[in-house]
Amino acid sequence: MSETFYQLALHLTPNLGSVLIRQLISHFGTAERVFAANLKTLTRVTGIGEVIAKNILSQKGLKEAENELIATKKAGVKLYFYTDANYPQRLKSLYDAPVLMYAKGTIDFNQGRFINIVGTRKATEYGRSITNEIVEQLANRGVTVVSGLAYGIDITAHRACLKHHVPTIGVMATGVDVIYPQAHHKTAEEMQANGGIVTEYRLGTGPDFMRFPARNRIIAGLSDATIVVEAADKGGALITAEYANNYNRDVFAVPGNLTNSYSAGCNKLIREHKAQIFMGIEDLLETLQWLPEHGNSQGQVIAMPAHFTQEESQIVSLIRQRGDVHIDDLVWESQIHPSRLSTLLLNLELQGYLRTLPGKRYALG
Repeated sequence: MSETFYQLALHLTPNLGSVLIRQLISHFGTAERVFAANLKTLTRVTGIGEVIAKNILSQKGLKEAENELIATKKAGVKLYFYTDANYPQRLKSLYDAPVLMYAKGTIDFNQGRFINIVGTRKATEYGRSITNEIVEQLANRGVTVVSGLAYGIDITAHRACLKHHVPTIGVMATGVDVIYPQAHHKTAEEMQANGGIVTEYRLGTGPDFMRFPARNRIIAGLSDATIVVEAADKGGALITAEYANNYNRDVFAVPGNLTNSYSAGCNKLIREHKAQIFMGIEDLLETLQWLPEHGNSQGQVIAMPAHFTQEESQIVSLIRQRGDVHIDDLVWESQIHPSRLSTLLLNLELQGYLRTLPGKRYALG
């Protein structure tokens, strides 16, 4: 069996969350070796008690993985395990990132710029208009728009992306084969031609209220920035903004009418300095340092040189997203060993792709 099979089996083992799976992989080196271990060896791993160890040894995950792997292949679903090269790099350094992602569509998680647009399910005409305007202005700028496929602002953003040919990704709280709400099934299908749909949940997983807040961390984690268009003083959009702030990502909020309850959340984010006021797309691009000189005349992302290794592409992409980055942040976000990272930075600087700034910071050359 392939390593993918054993990785999927860990994901399907009862009571094994992403954090524990990471610890097991770190301890044993591969998912396959986890299933070859005995009870005594398994319980030596931090967080793995006898109950969880017996769940692993029961091989329930192995039994279910075979059918799940067949089903995903039949449905055209791609699997992204956190040790894979094509796993989303923006998620990789986050402590609560999903260990496995299911996806359908034409998605490259590690190329270009990613912004999520979120808001209330009860969007007003003002909110829908602003959402359409933002997406239209993001066209031809190398940006992928992420949202949650929900009613209101989310579906407005996805449909605006289809209209303006902007890549878009829907992050789901169900299995990738269970579109919720069902009314958005056609849109989800159309998105797969230029973007797609993703989830951390196995095939056949239905909607459950508790899964939606967890889904919002993926929306925030996949993105370089969050834009909250409309939000009440409580709700999923504010949860996404909270995650984004915890991940040190930029958050923007569209100001609204003081008498409109669905602007109360945005106005609160701005008042409490948890979001920058969104006044227009140019302010956002300037804050993110996504200026034309970092791309072509339309602001599109420049392709990485063909000779770049995956690590070099990752480093340049991180610096391009941030404008300039401290070496400690590069270590954390890239998960590259400091000594290895220093060598890569020096080589990129000698080639003229990077330059060193005061205070151990790096910028594009």
